[in-house]
Amino acid sequence: MTAVSEAQQTLDAASARIRNLEAMIARTVIGQRRVIRELIVALVAGGHVLVEGLPGLGKTLLVRSLAKAVGGNFSRVQFTPDLMPSDITGHAIFDMKAETFRIRRGPIFCNFLLGDEINRAPAKTQSALLEAMQEEQVTIEGSAFPLAQPFLVMATQNPVEQEGTYPLPQAQLDRFLLNVHIAYPSEVEERQLVRQVTANAVGNQLDVSAITQVITPEDVVTVQKAAAQVDVDEVILEYIVRIVRGSRNWQGIETGAGPRAAIALLRCARAQALANGNFFVTPDDVKQIAPAVLRHRIKLTADLEIEGYRPDDVLNDLLANVEAPRR
Repeated sequence: MTAVSEAQQTLDAASARIRNLEAMIARTVIGQRRVIRELIVALVAGGHVLVEGLPGLGKTLLVRSLAKAVGGNFSRVQFTPDLMPSDITGHAIFDMKAETFRIRRGPIFCNFLLGDEINRAPAKTQSALLEAMQEEQVTIEGSAFPLAQPFLVMATQNPVEQEGTYPLPQAQLDRFLLNVHIAYPSEVEERQLVRQVTANAVGNQLDVSAITQVITPEDVVTVQKAAAQVDVDEVILEYIVRIVRGSRNWQGIETGAGPRAAIALLRCARAQALANGNFFVTPDDVKQIAPAVLRHRIKLTADLEIEGYRPDDVLNDLLANVEAPRR
């Protein structure tokens, strides 16, 4: 068997695993196919997700479904103004019997962490996630503890209730690979959602019984490695850089995206290509994922914000005007 065919088989297997995972999550998360895809892209690309959406649109259900389909550990932290960093990372406690200190690990030691309403907590608590997100480890009392792989943080922000919040600084936003927006479902999807959630159900329990494990955490790491091998032509790389650099002097954008955005867009385009069944990145793969990569990395001018424009409005204009490769 040639090296080319072996690489092809590896990519085929990784693509099939992504499709199976996507289909399994769709059993409980009605509609929201774009959101499911973007969450999986972040997982495959080895990044983290900042989710914005109104309450009750299935953010917790989404992460719990992903965790069960992968067979990984799931933790949820509700961010509040009095939440301390040690409530997330853990801390050292004195064991009276052993007469020594031992480490109590916090909820961050998991595969999938849901940080609900992250902007409800002050900056020092928000920053407790930064080391874990960037270095994939947690430092407690001077000792570094590696996190299990895969590790994905999905943090949520509520775009409606702004009172009593601590907005994330731009440097912290940039740490999230994707910014995903969850919108209302369609009427047909909402009927199906209400029917499914209330069927033989008591209270507000999230039913993930329809989810079965289709992939292991070790398989996810294998898929991540496969995605890193997806071919990127030089013209595609130049296209990605033109998009990011174009955001820095585009009309209506006060602050454009930095070099980390280009790196993130390339990583996500590879994962998107693999999810689409492509073994090389196409311009469409880049365009499909670019808004989620860039929307939290740019800042609109004050006049556009006053007029009600959203980052996506300007980004769509940018993507339409940056010439894509034709070969």
